[in-house]
Amino acid sequence: MLEKWAEAVNGIIWSNPVVYVCLGVGLLFSIMTRFLQIRHLKEMIRLVFKGKSSEAGVSSFQAFTMALSGRVGTGNIAGIALAVGMGGPGAIFWMWVMAFIGSATAFVESTLAQVYKVKRDGLYRGGPAFYIEKGTGLKWFAVIFAVVALVAMCLLLPGTQSNSIAVAFHSSFGIDMKVSGILVVVLLALIIFGGVKRIAKVAEVVIPFMALGYILVSFYIMMTNITALPGVISLIFRSAFGMDSVFGGMVGTAIAWGVKRGIYSNEAGQGSGAHPAAAAEVSHPAKQGLVQAFSVYVDTFLVCTSTAFMVLFTGMYNVKGPGGDYIVHNLPGVEEGTQYTQAAIESVFPGFGSSLLAITLFFFAFTTIIAYYYIAETNMAYLVADHKAKWPMFVLKLVILGSTFYGTVVKESALAWTLGDMGVGIMLWVNLIAMILLAKPAFRVLKDYERQRKHGLDPVFDPEKVGIPNAEYWSKEYRQPADELTITVEPGKLQV
Repeated sequence: MLEKWAEAVNGIIWSNPVVYVCLGVGLLFSIMTRFLQIRHLKEMIRLVFKGKSSEAGVSSFQAFTMALSGRVGTGNIAGIALAVGMGGPGAIFWMWVMAFIGSATAFVESTLAQVYKVKRDGLYRGGPAFYIEKGTGLKWFAVIFAVVALVAMCLLLPGTQSNSIAVAFHSSFGIDMKVSGILVVVLLALIIFGGVKRIAKVAEVVIPFMALGYILVSFYIMMTNITALPGVISLIFRSAFGMDSVFGGMVGTAIAWGVKRGIYSNEAGQGSGAHPAAAAEVSHPAKQGLVQAFSVYVDTFLVCTSTAFMVLFTGMYNVKGPGGDYIVHNLPGVEEGTQYTQAAIESVFPGFGSSLLAITLFFFAFTTIIAYYYIAETNMAYLVADHKAKWPMFVLKLVILGSTFYGTVVKESALAWTLGDMGVGIMLWVNLIAMILLAKPAFRVLKDYERQRKHGLDPVFDPEKVGIPNAEYWSKEYRQPADELTITVEPGKLQV
């Protein structure tokens, strides 16, 4: 009953027009920013390692890893394998396209989060709910996003991650899924009851280590099958445009699955990455916008592509045609998703590969659940802004712990993924509308940043000069740290 209802809702949320709107908005933002994802690539990398944390905020690198902990999850392993299984190899090309144009989308939402962030209870808070209210003046619209985000992050999405952990542990080690659920819940409770700073510290350590390790494993598998490289690249492009004899009739399906899984993985436009972006201690909103734009590249072009190449290089995948019958059936009896990636690694590391992936998947998915909690907490903080009661945050913790455990006892992974897709979709709908309404301030911020950089300055944001109202933190509270003050001579004037 629940599964049929969820599938029906998803059919509306992820209908073809919506998929093409996602592509269109990303392309529009890319054009309006003059393809910043190409022009400012070097600047993105430089900014990742700049800046320091403060009592109120985290460093740019910590915000980068916090956002990556949300982006790099089970969608990078199970989701990409699922995209190949349902959309064919061509889905990978459209995933790349979504990442390229989604980088501009991530810049817009993360820059807006910085522009309209607030300082509450000694910590920076921000995200779509905050910039919707301050940027559009539509309080009811902001409340809708906050409620939608709470439902998605607390109820719909955690189960996707925990289910993948439980399935992988059961498949690799024979551990009962309920036992895995208890383990995940206990570890999660230890971290989320420790606050934002603990979340940032965990992400700062775990994310770079696990992502690099996974990429290295993928690189080794590709090197052992390097002769397959030309054929795999050709297959991806032929399938993406319907030029392959086997996958010729799956162009629409490839686009839909590539876009859907791309958004699920890199989260560009969903609004989730904007929350940790607002927590960064920076002197100009565009700095964190560029950092978050780069996180989309890391997520998709490195981690997601690693999964895709492992599966395609080893041939460890099945593909279902539009009619539901297999048109490629290399793994009889194997369910779409994580087990494709497990089979790929196991083919190169026999007796060890499956366990290695299960451990990797645990870190990927677990840190994503942590990110979900942080996003939920931020939206709860928005909703209870005028109240000092701590019980809403306590209830929030209990709910996300409960939904995480529930995901581990769901027998059908398909249900967990359907609910997860629903959560991503409803957030995406609301946030895309908000970004379209508020794109101009983000473009102004980018121009201001580029102007200051052109004059050799370390950009500092002044909302009044840029013509952006209601950026109350920047106009009333922001003070540039003394150790960051610089004296720069421009033609005709002195600037401090």
